[in-house]
Amino acid sequence: MGTALRIPPAPRPDLYRFSRLDLTTAGLYVAVATLFAVAGNLIAPLMLQLSPNPAVASYAVNLIFYGTIGALALAAARQVVARDLRVLATRPWFTLLMVPLALLAMMILTAVLVASSGPVQTSVNQAGLQALMQQVPAWLMVPLLVIVGPFVEEYIFRHLLIGKLSRRVNIWICCLLSTVLFAALHIVGQEDLTLPALTPYLAMGAVLVFVYVWTGKNVMFSYFVHASKNLLAVIFIYAIPPDVLEQLQNVQG
Repeated sequence: MGTALRIPPAPRPDLYRFSRLDLTTAGLYVAVATLFAVAGNLIAPLMLQLSPNPAVASYAVNLIFYGTIGALALAAARQVVARDLRVLATRPWFTLLMVPLALLAMMILTAVLVASSGPVQTSVNQAGLQALMQQVPAWLMVPLLVIVGPFVEEYIFRHLLIGKLSRRVNIWICCLLSTVLFAALHIVGQEDLTLPALTPYLAMGAVLVFVYVWTGKNVMFSYFVHASKNLLAVIFIYAIPPDVLEQLQNVQG
């Protein structure tokens, strides 16, 4: 059954060679992410020059950063994106069925790993996003968190770290790197790299790695899963009043 559902990519090895645009995009992404992780406190006053409201300033910086990287990533991976969308279009039932199942698997794995790693805790990254969403309307957050952000991360952590790097490095090592670096990105510079803080992102990264490899390195399928997960989170946070959400988190803690 697994073989029947697998979506193999077209035999285009040239699509998995690193290009100068790939290196430029990845280099810019790593440089800016490292800058914020290492010198975030020093950059904060500069961010306030964009707006006296910290939430608006943070949103503007993230939109500029992810928007720029997203445009470069789309230009670099446009042929792969077009090919993968064509493949998925020939099997619409597969996408409609497997995206929700992948989300369910992600939730189950997250619950199991979180329960086994210790007390539930809200990461600084998650708390920051929740605080941002309380001040920025949903119609502005959806493009950032559901459309651009997931595409950038799937391009970096799946397409580059697995799809292209696996031509030179063992694919299992690439999968491990993708999972661990994806998780670390979401908390580095904000809190200690502890297992309870990493666990939710490790579970999410592991499922995204699995669906990417299982579908024959179809980056658009892993993107749809990632975007759907973020969309659910956005709906959940905006649908629940802030005071109720805080009470739920206190109960979980």
